[in-house]
Amino acid sequence: MMIFGQLPNARAAQALIDYLKSQDVMCEMRVHDMQVQLLVQAADYVKAEAEYQYFLQHPHDDKYLQASWEYGDTQSGLNYGKPIKQLIAEVIHSSGPVTLTILVLCIGIFTAWNIGFADTLFSYLGFFHVIPSASIEEFWRVFTPSLIHFSAMHIIFNLLWWWYLGGKIEQRLGSAKLMVILVVAGTLPNVVQYLLQGPNFGGLSGVVYALAGYSYVMGLRKPEAGIALQNSFMGFMMLWLLLGFTDAFGLSIANGAHVGGLLVGIAQGLFDSRQRNQSTHS
Repeated sequence: MMIFGQLPNARAAQALIDYLKSQDVMCEMRVHDMQVQLLVQAADYVKAEAEYQYFLQHPHDDKYLQASWEYGDTQSGLNYGKPIKQLIAEVIHSSGPVTLTILVLCIGIFTAWNIGFADTLFSYLGFFHVIPSASIEEFWRVFTPSLIHFSAMHIIFNLLWWWYLGGKIEQRLGSAKLMVILVVAGTLPNVVQYLLQGPNFGGLSGVVYALAGYSYVMGLRKPEAGIALQNSFMGFMMLWLLLGFTDAFGLSIANGAHVGGLLVGIAQGLFDSRQRNQSTHS
């Protein structure tokens, strides 16, 4: 069999494989160097490679979703072994070094927080005005509240979105791009939150909202970049944002960080899509 392309994760590969199956082209996939390679018989190479190039430019075309419903099965085509290994493999294959580093840091801090080190962690990682002795020299404490989570629901919600959106951005646009969004959205919204409600806050949600805003704008203005967020998902994020101001669930929600992060992501998306459009016409 011949390799006609490769994709960053098994989910994307399976979507393309299901569509090719609907066109009577049988292919398979295998993992190599953290990528999913797509293989096909020599007789079908030209047809498969042409569809692969189209898929790279239009990964959200409805025909791929339709093919998955009609021709997909419950097997991904990759044999990772036990379910926990499958989960770990999928997380790795849909991520990059920045995505994974933040996942590990947040989980490690959350674990330590819940085994008796909450006060110590907050004194070192909380916003730098959380204790009188803190000074501006501890500059990292403008960012580090983003790594603190206070409940299982809090960390699960944030890390799922971080992995889903951050991993896609890192794989499509590179680690440097994700790092820029992480640093800016992990600091400026924290300052906004501090000014509005004080230093007692934490969580990656400001960054998550930045990723959502960025992905949505890029999907509208530069879909060929392969970064997008469906209307339904963006609608859910906006609904959650609005509910945060109503105290509907009796939760203490960092609304300032959410709004600040969303604005950072939108601004970055507008800038990046404009920049690419200019370079295309130059």
